[in-house]
Amino acid sequence: MKDATPLEEAIRVGDRWYVLATASREGDPLRVLKFGESFALFDRFGDMPRAGSGEHGFYHQGTRYLARYELRVNGLRPILLHSSARRDNSTLGVDGTNADLHDGERLATVKGTLHIARSWVLWEAACHERLRVENFGLEPVHVRIALEFGADYADIFEVRGYERARRGEDLAPQVGRERVVLAYRGLDDIERRTTIEFSQPPAALDAGRAQFELDLPARGRFEVVSRIACDAPAASEGVPFLKAARSVEDAFRRERGAAARSTNEQFDDWMQRSAADLTMLTAGNPQGCYPYAGVPWYSVPFGRDGILTALQYLWAEPAMARDVLRFLARTQASETRPEQDAEPGKIMHEMRRGELANLGEIPFGCYYGTIDATPLFVVLAGEYHWRAGDRATLEAIWPNIERALAWMDRYGDLDGDGFIEYARRSRTGLVNQGWKDSEDSVFHADGRLAEGPIALCEVQGYAYLARVHAARLARVLGHGARAEALEAQARELQANFERAFWCEDLGTYALALDGEKRPCRVRTSNAGHVLWSGIARPDRARRVGETLLSPDSFSGWGVRTVARGEVRYNPMSYHNGSVWPHDNAIAAMGLARYGMKEKSARIAAALYEASLFMELHRLPELYCGFERAHAGEGPTLYPVACSPQAWASASAFYLVKACLGLSFRPEEPRMRFLHPVLPGFLDRLRLVDVRVGDAVVDVQFERHGREVGVNVMRKHGEVEVSVVL
Repeated sequence: MKDATPLEEAIRVGDRWYVLATASREGDPLRVLKFGESFALFDRFGDMPRAGSGEHGFYHQGTRYLARYELRVNGLRPILLHSSARRDNSTLGVDGTNADLHDGERLATVKGTLHIARSWVLWEAACHERLRVENFGLEPVHVRIALEFGADYADIFEVRGYERARRGEDLAPQVGRERVVLAYRGLDDIERRTTIEFSQPPAALDAGRAQFELDLPARGRFEVVSRIACDAPAASEGVPFLKAARSVEDAFRRERGAAARSTNEQFDDWMQRSAADLTMLTAGNPQGCYPYAGVPWYSVPFGRDGILTALQYLWAEPAMARDVLRFLARTQASETRPEQDAEPGKIMHEMRRGELANLGEIPFGCYYGTIDATPLFVVLAGEYHWRAGDRATLEAIWPNIERALAWMDRYGDLDGDGFIEYARRSRTGLVNQGWKDSEDSVFHADGRLAEGPIALCEVQGYAYLARVHAARLARVLGHGARAEALEAQARELQANFERAFWCEDLGTYALALDGEKRPCRVRTSNAGHVLWSGIARPDRARRVGETLLSPDSFSGWGVRTVARGEVRYNPMSYHNGSVWPHDNAIAAMGLARYGMKEKSARIAAALYEASLFMELHRLPELYCGFERAHAGEGPTLYPVACSPQAWASASAFYLVKACLGLSFRPEEPRMRFLHPVLPGFLDRLRLVDVRVGDAVVDVQFERHGREVGVNVMRKHGEVEVSVVL
């Protein structure tokens, strides 16, 4: 069983639930593999250690099936030479060597004699490791290789700190010549089994350790493959490492969409890593091409995250948006269930599996406590149709769009004032239900927390844009009267929004209205989402742009969630002063909508430069909002931020779209670039393999002084490419 977690690291506060980052990783970056509903977290040695931050392990469907797996050479940890995931995320490779090995007082093997190579792959609920040990010495070597392992069957919420009054029972281990089976029967009466098997019998094997006695001649090599499988049948298929490696490579290769390439190798690395991370977060998921939100804490379907990720990635790969829409339509709430914050027409927030969800100890088995996923669902439907022209999908989900619009009118607007508000109905659900869902994220200028029902500024923008899109889609389907009614609603909301939310002295929109309709007069990044939606007046949008890029709001590494100088500003907080890549990409798109491309390019440059300091060029979920200081110093990392995180990975693609002013009209078919700009770090950029209907296009952009030239480099099929300079 895992050690008890200190109460101050728990994610449950009273009767409220949050999955927030609170504990330090002690500077050791995680190595991540994921496929489908399984993921594995290693340290840089390729181990799942029992010491450290505590989240290492192999997880499946919300449960940790292996909590410890460590390699020892004569009882010692090898010396690390190098470790990294492959560029496509299919394999983790680790190279090490031996420390000085003694036989009693005698130095038997000098350090650096043995090359110890480990390769990990994850495929279909099983982790496979290939371990090779090669003797580069001139003399034979006797060495003892041990693999130490253990399982705790902790629910992901237990790993984050939730303390249970009672757990299930550990079952008796089964130990054979080359296989160990560990098992646990939960209080949900489900038996979970971990099978650990080896390609050759160890010299000694018990319920927590496999030991191999090696006699390696000079230049001799030893290899063993292990397989750790979740809920595997009693009759195993052996340990097919190469088959698993080839299978995951093929699966990841099939998931790729269009790409952006340049003369800047580091930018290309960022784009390639972002695409690879989106592939990893998507491949093998039973929901189709639906991106799980992030590893480790959010490796499940989230409504808002899936929608915003698909929106950002839409120009490169429309299939993600299609599958997100289909899944969310299937899981749309059909009845009122207060314990899950569910109401007819509402789009789900998150869906989890695991013992705690099965038992109802947490409310997130299928939870609907989000105020923004429902209007964003309609927005994604409109954007997807603009991108792909997929009438069949539009017709299939039109009833779901209508139900979402009905929810906005009936359940979303709690008091009939035309604004969408939230108030938690579930006793244990989320108190704040926008994308900034931490307990202290909505507050007044004096620091007092806002009391609900709460109307967030960006959600009104989402509702406005949802009705604009729905009106256009209604016309496509021949529903003219419905389209006119939706357009009238959008116009009315826009006028009311300006009256209620604009703060002239702040030069931005209020964060929210509280339950008494008092504005939360705080400068936040939420206003960037307002611009993105198009609800803002053009003159006020320009004021917001200046506020967002002012020194108080813009750290140099991106726009802060809350501006410096506000009472609750804290650059180390989760939502009150940190920098989130997806938040910045949405703001950049909003600025571009109102013609402020130079500001969009400035945000793009900040996030690109931040990526240079991140391992693997992988932007995490968030980082701290401290001011950019000396050259050569990167942004301050946020402890236990998810990495990879889907909408952070997709932000790179949205920044490209914002700078280029890219849009589509598949019915014509046409691809258009409106006032394209290149950020200062790019002299040449090429979009490759962009599909428009049945056509495929490559388009190149090149800087000429202050101007940008555009050339179509390849075109197969009928498509018009237009540029407005």
